[in-house]
Amino acid sequence: MKTGNLNMWAKNLTAALAFTAVFGCAAEAQQYPTRAITVVIPFAGGSASDVVSRIMFDKMSKNMGQPIIVENRPGAGGNSGTLQGARSAPDGYTLIGGGSGPVAANLALYKSLGYDPLKDLEMISPFAGFTIVVAASKALNITTLKDLIEHAKKNPGLNYGSVGIGSSQHLSGEYFAQVTGVKMTHVPYRNIAQYGPDLIAGTVPLGFQWYPNIAGPLQAKGAIPLAVAGDRRIPTLPDTPTTTEAGLPQYKVNGWFALLAPGGTPKPILERLNKELQAALNDPQVKAGFEKAGAEVMAMGLDQAKKFHADEIVKYRDIISKAGIDKID
Repeated sequence: MKTGNLNMWAKNLTAALAFTAVFGCAAEAQQYPTRAITVVIPFAGGSASDVVSRIMFDKMSKNMGQPIIVENRPGAGGNSGTLQGARSAPDGYTLIGGGSGPVAANLALYKSLGYDPLKDLEMISPFAGFTIVVAASKALNITTLKDLIEHAKKNPGLNYGSVGIGSSQHLSGEYFAQVTGVKMTHVPYRNIAQYGPDLIAGTVPLGFQWYPNIAGPLQAKGAIPLAVAGDRRIPTLPDTPTTTEAGLPQYKVNGWFALLAPGGTPKPILERLNKELQAALNDPQVKAGFEKAGAEVMAMGLDQAKKFHADEIVKYRDIISKAGIDKID
């Protein structure tokens, strides 16, 4: 075969293979899913992220005609479960429920995650936003945010709890210390259920938490919400002022939870999942469930979600740098 003909044959073969691959992915996405999907959530059952995820996944499961199974894998600030998900086959059947900690902040907090959030994960979309609630144990005998700041200045080292190092609750506490000039001690928990009794008892008397994580202590009257760190009050705590109303307008902070896939998952499958996520979030019952859990619905297209992910990594890196937090082995 002549060289010219050989080159032409090679080009045609390459084009044919590329067309076959694209067509195959598209066809696979049209059929997807054909079996159950597992979502690894790197936090304990009953946590805020777990609560809202199950609300959304229930609707997505019904719409897609296949079960969506939640697998809780807490540990190492969310890194353990996220690593497991990131190492899974990129076929759309193992997904990751990722919080702002393990898929954004932890890159600046840990010397080695075992995964690169931007390279080893595909952001489908953030889907739940949580305004931070500043809460105090009744044992502190404090009723306002101003009282808390004064008390913390007189009693440096007050304990506050979170779901782990690098979580948005941890960094919200660090940011509060930066804004107010107080010194506090962070107490990480592997399981948020362990934190509630300590908050009520006053052994870990503070929290900068997503509402579902402290709903039990608040409802039991063992803790009180002092302020919500957003632009408006949240429906689950209508009588709790915003930080602006409470005299600390510069303290605005929230967290988010997202659905991700292992790096290399075909784009048609990511597009299908993004479409199904947005459809579920538009359902009135899902919206009501999120509101009851103290969460706001979030949804983005794939390109916007990718940019959001990269921007959040930079944001948390800056907070961690200013806080002077040493990297963890």
